[in-house]
This record gives sequence, C-alpha cells and structure tokens, in this order.
Amino acid sequence: MSVVTRFAPSPTGYLHIGGARTALFNWLYARHHGGKFLLRIEDTDRVRSTDAAIHAIIEGMKWLGLDWDGEVVMQFARQALHAEVANKLLAEGKAYRCYCSVDELEQMRMAAMAAGKPVRYDGRWRDRDPKEAPEGVKPVIRIKAPQSGKTVVKDEVQGEVEVGNEQLDDMVLLRSDGTPTYMLSVVVDDHDMGITHVIRGDDHLTNTFRQVMIYDAMGWAHPSFSHIPLIHGADGAKLSKRHGALAVDAYREMGYLPEALRNYLLRLGWSHGDEEIISTEQAVQWFDLGSVGRSPSRFDFTKLDNLNGHYIREADDGRLASDVAARLDCKDPAAIERLRRGMPGLKARAKTLKELAENATIYVTARPVAITEKAAALLTPEAKALLGKLAQALEPDAAWTAASLEAAVRQFSEQEKVKLGQIAQPLRAALTGSTTSPGIFEVMEILGRSECLGRLADAL
Repeated sequence: MSVVTRFAPSPTGYLHIGGARTALFNWLYARHHGGKFLLRIEDTDRVRSTDAAIHAIIEGMKWLGLDWDGEVVMQFARQALHAEVANKLLAEGKAYRCYCSVDELEQMRMAAMAAGKPVRYDGRWRDRDPKEAPEGVKPVIRIKAPQSGKTVVKDEVQGEVEVGNEQLDDMVLLRSDGTPTYMLSVVVDDHDMGITHVIRGDDHLTNTFRQVMIYDAMGWAHPSFSHIPLIHGADGAKLSKRHGALAVDAYREMGYLPEALRNYLLRLGWSHGDEEIISTEQAVQWFDLGSVGRSPSRFDFTKLDNLNGHYIREADDGRLASDVAARLDCKDPAAIERLRRGMPGLKARAKTLKELAENATIYVTARPVAITEKAAALLTPEAKALLGKLAQALEPDAAWTAASLEAAVRQFSEQEKVKLGQIAQPLRAALTGSTTSPGIFEVMEILGRSECLGRLADAL
C-alpha cells in the first residue's frame, strides 16, 4: 500500500505552532515511506476563512520546507461532492430528514443539562413520517447512528480506543441550507484523496468515532488513525501565546531558522534514543509513529534558542549575511560583503537571527556611528588622546589584517606604557559604538582602513 498523508488546516487563523508540528509529522511519515503528502485547505467556514490566512498557511509551509505533492485542494470547491454522499445515504435509508426547530433543539439541550446528561439529539425524527413535517421548515439531513454496541478505533499512537454507540447521536450531515458539515466534508475528502493515514492532534479523537460512522455507512475502508498529544507550555498548562502558541511567521520574525524549528518540533512528542540534533535527512530516515509519545510535550523557549544557536553556527555565512542584510534593510553590496566576512565572529554567540542582526549593525551602520552611553564613558579625554596617536601609528599599516593590527596596537601600548585593555576598549567604543563586539582586530580588518580611520576621526 502506498502511503498518502495530508495536512488540512482551517484558514480561520494563521499556521500556528501546533499545526506546524502536525504538518511536519505527516510530511515525515509520507517521505519516510516514499509516499505522498497532500495539502487541503478546509475553507468551508466562509464567514471566518480569509485569503490572508490561506496565504500565510501556504507561505509558512514553504518557509518550513514542507513541500506537498500536487495542487492545494480547496474544500469549499468540493461542496457538491460532499452533498452527493449525504443524499446517497438518505436514499439508502442510512440517513433521514430532521425538521426540528431551533426552539425544539434548545429545549432538548436544556432538558439534558437539567438532568446532568450529555447534550445529544434525541432522534425524534429518525423513524417519523416526513409527511408530518411542519410547513415552511427546511430540514437538515442526519445520519442514522448505530444505537447499540461500540465503535472501536485502532489508533497507532493511543492504542485501541472505543466508545459505546449509545454515546453517539444522529449528527447532521447537511444543514438546512444544503451546506455540508465539517464531519461529512472531512470524510469525503479523505476518501476521495486516497488518504491512507490520518495523523492529527488528539483533540480530534472524539471526532474520529463520528467520522467512522460515515465510513461504515458508505462501505468505505477506514484510514489508519494516529492522534498526537497536544503541546503544553513549559509549566504544563495548556499552550497559550505566553508559552509560544504563536503563528509560524512570528517565529520567522523572531529570528529562528526553519531547520531549527523543524528539529525542535520533531522532538516535541517524538524521540530517537537520546538524539537531540537531528537533520532533516535523518528525520526522514528515522521517523515512525511508534516513537510518538502518549503524553503532552512541553514547549520550552530556552531549548529552542539553544538549538537555533547550533543551527546558526552551522549555517552558511553568505546565507546568514543575506538574511541579516534583509533584516537591517541593507542593500549596499560592500556592506553585505562585510557582513559575510564578519559572520564567523558574529554567529558564535547569537541564538537568533534577530540577535545576530542587532550585533551585525557594526558592519553596516553609516558614519558617524551612534555611541551608547556605556561606550561613551570609555572615551575619556585621556583615551581620546591615545586614540589620536594610535590612528597616526596605524595609518601606514599596508596589510591591515587582524594579525598586523594586533601587533601594531600591542607595540603602541608598550611605547605608551599602558595596558592593552586601556587601548582596546576605547578603540572598540569608537569603532563600534558599543562595549561588546567580536574581536576588535577582526572587526578592524573587516571594516577596512578607510572606514576605521574615518570612525576614529568621528569619535575624536
């Protein structure tokens, strides 16, 4: 059997971090088995679905590197096919028209709540003659749910789960306006798209028992179901925005690399021994559903930051320079080249691209360099006098390399009988406007003679 998985987000909001993990698990499972991974946008909620959310979902998937096979399927465009299935079940006596009014349904709900029972439709139109229908009431179509026995789902993550059929009611397939419900649309689309494995959050587990009714009524084979425990915050509470329940584009803006986020999401609920840093190639090779845990995983920004720092250190300097230049709105080729050359020193301590960009301003900022209050405190009259002499001493340096500059500054400090730090720290303040930077001699080499002497003249 060829594996076919799908990711089916609703465009009533952007691609959030939990959805991204679901997409990743489906993508990995399909790629591991050499199968297909499909993308379906469940846009049947016409009031809440937006084009902006659809665009954000697609762009988020592309940024994460989760490519899909074939065209994106838009669920709303398939409504007629969904309705056909409901009408087929109606014709076969497996569904029926229900003429309950809104008031009747509300009374049913209130009575169940007063009795302390779950709110369920009581089946009053299940075997009633449609000739008794009140005038002017447009019916819904409800499925005839099994009334005894149990429904069993063999879940590849949760194990065998079951529910007594008396807990299931005759759910609506078609609303009174003829539009299909979510439950019907999902089943028809999964069947028509040939989905073999449904991998989704365990908040959908209760939906599965209802959806199985439609598969059985149509005589269709069930796909394999896998329900993944949800992501919680570091404190164990339900994931919220303060924990990291943000849209994927927010993580991009915060400066996380897609490969780092993929690696981190993979480890939220799945493991391969003690491995923490797992490349995409390894993930495709190793991923299976048997290693998905049954307990909720906890989102931890500290772990994500550390993992992202690793991937930044491993990333190509040219790629990082381009990313940082875009963040700094820098289009000057010479400045971008300085960023590239400066990346080894910059990326050693950065954990996000945002932090990297903040530290990289030393290579792209226009003269005169803005000097922080802390750095300005180092530029005392005595320090400025020394820097003035140093500028004259450095000007003849033909090589202008980190090694030659360090040797020249050391020789100058010996001649002036001052410690190296008494020169290097004011020098850093004058050239970068800060008290921290990569090695100052490396910075000087990358900035170049003209820029360094110009910045020193500005500071003095």
